[in-house]
Amino acid sequence: MKKKNTLTPYRVICAVILAVLAVFFLFPLYWIITGSVKEKSDIIIKSGEMVKWIPTTITWDNYQRLFKTGTELFGIGMPMAIRWLFNSVFISVVAMGLTCATSSLAGYALAKKRFWGKGLIFGLFVCAMALPKQVILIPLMTEMSNLGLLKSVWGSMFAVIFPVVGWPFGVFLMKQFSENIPSSLLEAARIDGANEFRTFAEIAFPIIKPGFGALAIFTFINSWNEYPLQLVMLTQNEAKTISLGIASKLSEMSNDFGLIMAGAALAAVPIIIVFLCFQKYFTQGITMGAVKG
Repeated sequence: MKKKNTLTPYRVICAVILAVLAVFFLFPLYWIITGSVKEKSDIIIKSGEMVKWIPTTITWDNYQRLFKTGTELFGIGMPMAIRWLFNSVFISVVAMGLTCATSSLAGYALAKKRFWGKGLIFGLFVCAMALPKQVILIPLMTEMSNLGLLKSVWGSMFAVIFPVVGWPFGVFLMKQFSENIPSSLLEAARIDGANEFRTFAEIAFPIIKPGFGALAIFTFINSWNEYPLQLVMLTQNEAKTISLGIASKLSEMSNDFGLIMAGAALAAVPIIIVFLCFQKYFTQGITMGAVKG
């Protein structure tokens, strides 16, 4: 017989704590969304007035002003904010795909292949994880400038993508997952005549897929939030990401918080979509990493 779910003090306390944490983490999103449809008088509170948690009147003026400036992409007219959003999604998606592909292959090789200097190479990746990004900004900018990538809009975006592709954490994560691949399966595939690519695609990849999904989320978020590198590399207005675009609005109109919140609400949409799509693999990846110990 199935045990009945009895209401115990432990469960009540856990439910209360989870509810408080949920409200705590969801409140900033609620404040941004409601603030984006508030009037200026509801956002800026004068001395002695109460904070208006719910908009008095809903207005779409902030979004209209956000989409006011126009530009073109592939010959199609669109608001500049949409172009910034496209740049952010393009940079993050391309960086995510390249990072996941290179990190999974590199992690698999470091975990299951025998070659001279393997320990040294892995040690360098671990040391690189502790290196602050600010230390390598100037060398990276010099390198990308020498390659001629900073002269064009698309080149400057790839100047942001390429440094993210060699993310040491991605190689470290995929190596740890590749350690779980049974060597007997790989040997059986080689005996059956499978080449290296087929062995990886049909034997190794299904086993490390949860880690691949977790790395996809980590890489997308890391690329999306890579503000210092974007600030240095993306100098043209058409090449800016949504984060840089919002920052430029903040510097130009420091008191127009409604416009800033409208941009922030727009920027939150892709992150939410990516997490909802990959949350299954993200949860599995975190669980497998915790169980391995």
